[in-house]
Amino acid sequence: MNILVINAGSSSLKYQLLNPETGELLAKGLCERIGIDGKFTYKPQAAGKQVLDAVDVAMPTHSEAIQAVLDALVDKDNGVIGSMKEIDAVGHRVVHGGEAFNQSVLITDEVLKAIEDCIPLAPLHNPANLTGIRACQSVMPGVPMVGVFDTAFHQTMPAKAYMYALPYEYYEADKVRRYGFHGTSHKYVAGRAAAMLGKKPEELKLISCHLGNGSSVTAVDGGKSVDTSMGFTPLAGLPMGTRAGDLDAGILKYLMNKYSLNIDEMLNILNKKSGVQGVSGVSSDFRDLENAFKGGNDRAGLAVDMFNYGVKKLIGAYAAAMGGVDAIIFTAGVGENSASQRMAIASGLEFMGVKMDEAANNVRGKEAVISAADSQVKVLLIPTNEELMIAMDTAAIVKG
Repeated sequence: MNILVINAGSSSLKYQLLNPETGELLAKGLCERIGIDGKFTYKPQAAGKQVLDAVDVAMPTHSEAIQAVLDALVDKDNGVIGSMKEIDAVGHRVVHGGEAFNQSVLITDEVLKAIEDCIPLAPLHNPANLTGIRACQSVMPGVPMVGVFDTAFHQTMPAKAYMYALPYEYYEADKVRRYGFHGTSHKYVAGRAAAMLGKKPEELKLISCHLGNGSSVTAVDGGKSVDTSMGFTPLAGLPMGTRAGDLDAGILKYLMNKYSLNIDEMLNILNKKSGVQGVSGVSSDFRDLENAFKGGNDRAGLAVDMFNYGVKKLIGAYAAAMGGVDAIIFTAGVGENSASQRMAIASGLEFMGVKMDEAANNVRGKEAVISAADSQVKVLLIPTNEELMIAMDTAAIVKG
């Protein structure tokens, strides 16, 4: 079974063609500058096939972008499938499903309307996701389409975790609450953790640390999300690459009054000029910060310390919330690749049964147990694969 996975942005479109039953990746790529001058990248995974890297392809709309993808996949010389009939379904990443979706769903007119209704909750992302879905529907009529929502995995959170202490009518009338994001990633690594530990998901208490330019930590109890660090928007929680994370809301009024900023300017600062980049003054890339600190830049070191400290605090909080923890998972760009940050975060957690193995932790980008053999709480490195998770959900729904 072949599933085409689509992640559509306002002027871009990422894609992968996968077999979710075997995990085999057949091809992947990117359509960029849609509506401008059109750049197309195609990377077939079979030997002897030609890679296309940012070649010029006319893409006035997302429909032409989708058509370019399909043309490449079935190309007689460099394609990876014989015909369009070999694409069984399309799985679409949708950022926000609000309270309407607690799992992936077959896309219908009613589902499209519900995604539209969530646009105020994700004004930058949901319109682009809808554009990608409609483009596929126009170019691939009759092929089943499935929506996979970043927020769905977190819909199992109890009210005590997702509610804000605001007047209740803001929740009733405006749905102001914690939604959480990175749900597809947290769901995938939680499933892989259970497999690595030889347990059923229902038997485990897990803390999943998705650490990268965007970061979130999730408590997974019995296979279900029970708390997560991102909130009403992805701005909440940890300090990230350029996002401030949690802060005293009174700071906004103070800075806006002092520097005559409007709310859009303030949010631009919080989203794009803060986080580790804002603290360090160097970069939003943790690799740059590590190099800068080695060169004597103390602010770069401070930025990394703040981030690691934030993750450590969340691990402790979520262990307390679940009444224990069986395993801690590190994933995403920083989680998968920075041995030093994993060690810094896990060090000091010996009181709760964590014991790291420095040699085992000296690994990147592959599944591994990185805690000591006698560690009561296992620490796992698990590369995330959101596209495979989307493909697996899509296949399950289409078969069902």
